[in-house]
Amino acid sequence: MNQPLKTVDFIHMEDGTKDEYVFLTEQEHVYNKSLPDRLLDALSQLEHSFGGYKVSRLEHSLQSATRAWEEGEDEEMVVAALLHDIGDPLAPHSHSEMAAAILRPYVSERVHWIIKHHGLFQAYYYAHHFDRDRNARDVHKDNPWYQDCVNFCANYDQNCFDPDFTSKPLEFFRPMVESVFAEPRNFDY
Repeated sequence: MNQPLKTVDFIHMEDGTKDEYVFLTEQEHVYNKSLPDRLLDALSQLEHSFGGYKVSRLEHSLQSATRAWEEGEDEEMVVAALLHDIGDPLAPHSHSEMAAAILRPYVSERVHWIIKHHGLFQAYYYAHHFDRDRNARDVHKDNPWYQDCVNFCANYDQNCFDPDFTSKPLEFFRPMVESVFAEPRNFDY
C-alpha cells in the first residue's frame, strides 16, 4: 500500500514554520534537478510549432546552438543560443524576455542581456518591411553589450533557417544544458 506523500500543514503561507519551509526547500531542490530534462522536452516541442519557415523552430534552435558551438563560444552562450526561442509557444510577443528569465539565474549578466534583447535586435532584418524602424535597437547603442547582441543575431539567429545545414542533435547539447543549469549563481527574489 502506498504511503501518502508528506506535505506541510499550513494552508496560508503566513502560518508556515521554519521546519516546513526547510522541507519545501528540499523538495524544490530535488525538483529543480530535473530542470534540464524539462527544458530539453520543451525544446523538442518546438518541432511542432507554427510553420512557414523552411525549418522547424527546434531545427532553428539547433542550428543556432550548433553555430555557436562551432565558433567556439563558451558553454553558457551555446546553451543560450539553444534556448533563445524557447518562449515562442507561450510568449510569442515577449519570447525573448521569457527565455532570458529562464536563463537569468544561471548565466552571466551579459548573456542574459543578449537573450533578453535579441527579439528587438532581430527586428533589424525585417521591421522595414512593415514600415517600422529597423534601427529601433539603437535605443541600446550605449550599452556595453550592444554589439554582442548585434553579433548574436547576425551569427546565431537570422542565419539559422537553412534546411541544408547539418545541426548537432538535441542530445548533443544535454551535457551543456545540465552543466549550465546545475546550480543557480545569480539567484534573487
